[in-house]
Amino acid sequence: MRTTVVGLGKIGLPLAVQFARSGHEVIGADVSQHTVAAVNAGEAPFPGEAHLAEYLSASVAAGNLLATTDTADAVGRSDVVVVVVPLFVDADARPDFGWMDSATDDIARGLRPGTLVSYETTLPVGTTRSRWKPRLEAGSGLSEGEDFHVVFSPERVLTGRVFADLRKYPKLVGGLSKQGADRAVKFYEAVLQFDERPDLARGNGVWDLGSAEAAEMAKLAETTYRDVNIGLANQFGAFAARVGIDVYEVIEASNSQPFSHIHRPGIAVGGHCIPVYPRLYLWNDPDATVVRAAREANAAMPSYTVGLAVGAAGGDLSGKRVAVLGAAYRGGVKETAFSGVFATVDALRTAGADVVVHDPMYTAEELAGFGWAAYTMGQPVDVVVLQADHEEYRTLSAQDLPGAQVVIDGRHILDRERFEGIRFLVVGQAERVDGA
Repeated sequence: MRTTVVGLGKIGLPLAVQFARSGHEVIGADVSQHTVAAVNAGEAPFPGEAHLAEYLSASVAAGNLLATTDTADAVGRSDVVVVVVPLFVDADARPDFGWMDSATDDIARGLRPGTLVSYETTLPVGTTRSRWKPRLEAGSGLSEGEDFHVVFSPERVLTGRVFADLRKYPKLVGGLSKQGADRAVKFYEAVLQFDERPDLARGNGVWDLGSAEAAEMAKLAETTYRDVNIGLANQFGAFAARVGIDVYEVIEASNSQPFSHIHRPGIAVGGHCIPVYPRLYLWNDPDATVVRAAREANAAMPSYTVGLAVGAAGGDLSGKRVAVLGAAYRGGVKETAFSGVFATVDALRTAGADVVVHDPMYTAEELAGFGWAAYTMGQPVDVVVLQADHEEYRTLSAQDLPGAQVVIDGRHILDRERFEGIRFLVVGQAERVDGA
């Protein structure tokens, strides 16, 4: 069986390698000449994905994986097409289908009878049936459900640990027809391997959810839940701080009961998924007031955190040098998509601060590309706001931040004892008075 994976990004390329390692002949299609050349040379085009470099090199050397920029040709030589092209969104997370439309048109030109097409990019509910099916039919002259089949099967992995996550979580499938779903189940059972999960009543493996719409919603639901949960934690944290309660102790106590699993508050929710997918859900369900309120609450956290800094600094940041620690949206990942750093820097600048940014994963030149002056540890600074939970930050102390009068820990990872004599606040936690 030959499979084409369309889109060789941080999810698509590991998927292509996974299929190849399972003994299938795989063609990776991508618009980037650089990416295609790197893959054909057996070299990972991006860092940070566990095992990708070694697995990719071995798969290419074995002849099980090659890459091309000619999507239509690859599709014409394949039995299965897996689509992992990014869905871009604007600053308000409104979808821009441009890249996916273009990829779908390329697929349609090469589509032949008997092909299974599986979309894995997260989508608003109904997109597979209402947008991709008619577009593929129009471009190919074939009929879905008769000549070819379309399914939706969302990715549920995190970058940096894709291969482990592929084994850990059930693979969800939803077809536009029963025949298409059956084919997709057989395909994914052949190319994926699953860990034992005795905690799952259905067992780990490929789960047919009955329709493409159900599979689309399942992906949006699991991610939207996290956003709503974090929004609730953030509101708990703001209240607890006002009345002198340590919300982290409250959450630990609450989560000791099996029906409670409250997340942690923090300065921001970032990345390609959690800030975006609730908006994709709202695309079809604008009356989901709980979802909307949580998204608004989370989006307000950078400004809330900067407000803490302003208050701790005596009500004015004008002319003060403020270092934001962390450009990435989360620790250990070189990615700024919807990172809280943008809103944090904007709020600080609005407050009159002289803002500098530090991130161990970015060079000064890269930070300058975002319009930020780079901060180097050991340079004088007045105020510090920790935005990303990089491991390197956990051991920071006052000696690393000379002159700092205020430290705002937006991720609850710093050791307060290392900042003696400095006003130290944690998002979601009441300020500790000396001796308390």
